[in-house]
Amino acid sequence: MPTILITGCSSGFGLATAHHFAARGWRVVATMRTPDESILPSSVNLRTVALDVTDPTSIARAVVAAGPIDALVNNAGIGLLSTVEGTSVAVARELFETNTLGTIAMTQAVLPQMRERGAGTIVNVTSSVTLMPLPLLALYTASKAAVNALSDSMAIELEPFGIRVRTVLPGRAPDTAFAANAGPRMAGAIPEAYGPLAERVFAAWQEETGALTSAEDVAQAIWRSVTEPDSPARLAAGADAVALMQAV
Repeated sequence: MPTILITGCSSGFGLATAHHFAARGWRVVATMRTPDESILPSSVNLRTVALDVTDPTSIARAVVAAGPIDALVNNAGIGLLSTVEGTSVAVARELFETNTLGTIAMTQAVLPQMRERGAGTIVNVTSSVTLMPLPLLALYTASKAAVNALSDSMAIELEPFGIRVRTVLPGRAPDTAFAANAGPRMAGAIPEAYGPLAERVFAAWQEETGALTSAEDVAQAIWRSVTEPDSPARLAAGADAVALMQAV
C-alpha cells in the first residue's frame, strides 16, 4: 500500500486531498500544526501527525513518524492580501518561511529516502495567481512563483533518480480559509493612499461570476499528478485556473 504525506490538512485543499487518497486505498499521513483527528474519518490507513513546516525538529519527527513516503504533497501555506509598501519585512518573511522555505525544507527531508529507492513523487501546490500580475497579491504571488521555478528545476535535477516533481495551480477557492487566515497579517497592509485601488479590487471579486475552484478540484488534480506518470508538469485546478492557464 503506497503512502502519501500531505502538509496543511486542517482545512481546504489538504483536508480534501487526505479524504481523496484515503478513499482510494492509500495510506495517508495527514499533517497539521495542531492535529485534530475529528476532522478526518476513522481508518487504519489514515493518521494525523503534528507538523510545522517552519520548524526543522517538527519536520524531522513527522518524517520519522510517517515511515517510507511514496508521495509528498507540499500544500501547507499562508495567504496575504497586501500592498508591498504596507507589508512589514517581518510579515513578508513569515510568508516566505511557510510558502517557499517550508516547501524546500519538507522536500529536503524526504528526498534521501526517495533517491535511495529510486522512486517517488513530489507535488507542490502553488496558485494560478502566479500566471498573471494582480494588485494586492504581489508578495503572496512571489512566494508561490518561487515554488513554480523550484519545481521546474527540481524536475530535471531529480529525474535521473526516478523522482517525479509536479506543480498544481489552484484557482480562486471561496470555500477555503484563505481570507480568514490572512486577516491577522493584514493590519496596516493596505495604507490609506491605496484605498481606491483596494475598493476596486474587492468590488471586482464580489462581482465575479462563473465557476471558481473547489477543494475537490484540487484534490483531483493532485491525484492525477501523483498517479498518472504522464501527467502535466503543471496542472491547473479549477475551471477559473484552467481558463487562465489557457489564456496566457
